[in-house]
Amino acid sequence: MFVVCAPDSYKESMSAPVAAQQMADGVRDAYPDAVVIQLPMSDGGEGFATAIAAATKAVWAPVIVPDALGRPIEASYAWAPGSRRAVIEMATAAGLEGIPVLERDVRRSSTRGVGRLMLAALDEGARHLVVGLGGSATNDGGAGMLAELGVRYVDAAGVELEPVPTELERTAAIDVAGLDPRLADCRIDAACDVTNPLLGAHGASAVYGPQKGATPDDVTYLDGVLAHLVELSPASAAVAAGLPGSGAAGGLGWALLGFLGASMRPGVDLVAETIGLEDAIAQADLVLTGEGSVDAQTLQGKTPAGVAAIAQRHSVPVAVFGGRITSDALPFASESVALVSITPEGQPLAEALRLGPENLRAAVAEWVSGRG
Repeated sequence: MFVVCAPDSYKESMSAPVAAQQMADGVRDAYPDAVVIQLPMSDGGEGFATAIAAATKAVWAPVIVPDALGRPIEASYAWAPGSRRAVIEMATAAGLEGIPVLERDVRRSSTRGVGRLMLAALDEGARHLVVGLGGSATNDGGAGMLAELGVRYVDAAGVELEPVPTELERTAAIDVAGLDPRLADCRIDAACDVTNPLLGAHGASAVYGPQKGATPDDVTYLDGVLAHLVELSPASAAVAAGLPGSGAAGGLGWALLGFLGASMRPGVDLVAETIGLEDAIAQADLVLTGEGSVDAQTLQGKTPAGVAAIAQRHSVPVAVFGGRITSDALPFASESVALVSITPEGQPLAEALRLGPENLRAAVAEWVSGRG
């Protein structure tokens, strides 16, 4: 039996590489002679840079950057000198998980750290930037990133503003004249797992703001600030506000698309292409994937859906293992796609997160044995 293990991370429980190892161990518990290949995945969020770095033998380049609230932290990008490609996971610089719950303040959060990582990569000689979008603590429309790259947000008196929503509401002009000229010779890919536009009921503020601690009043305020920035933006950026994915990462997708000319690609496709997932699946007898919560969002471009789509092209059965599986994910199941919960019935959430690795291994072993 040849099995491919290609999970995403299980948030707050285990990384994608740990999950892949637990899956592999579970398969071998049931079938000691099985041939198992581990290909940890990501859809652009947590683990995105790690997945690509592992497959491309990239090196890690550490950089001191401001986190979402402006405090210095160490973040890294994956650097491939041969191809001059830098892979940046925006959540390492401006991620929600790096901000304690009681300190989260989306009105005062910025993507400056992402821009600082991009600048460091450009200084190293990068000519291809790949930016993974997901897990952000921000809703600044990418203003912090752009400010680090030379864009100025000024008020009516010409005073430069700090690129956070509470300041950006006073923006009278957006000056792009100082944008780093090296970006013109740099290919930029944005890896994204959502299709939301920037504004409105399905936009960055309304859909993802509450996950970052935004109240209903905050959502209205933040959407208004972003709309104001769109009105002041160059024509290309104004058009980009309506494009799928522009609402990703609190509008960072919009900044990349509209100001930097980035190409938006599904994160799972980009990772799969880089690590050779399709070639491995084409030879497999079984594919295992999964993530922490298998729900309605899973069907909208998350890792398990992307992995399953590749497997189905090659008529290879798939099992999707979730820390939880909600009822709105049930349409995902079919004759070729099994949905399997790894959490024992009645196990408290805190315990399930702590025991996630062993729960996953046990669930895989039991399910694979049952197939035999």
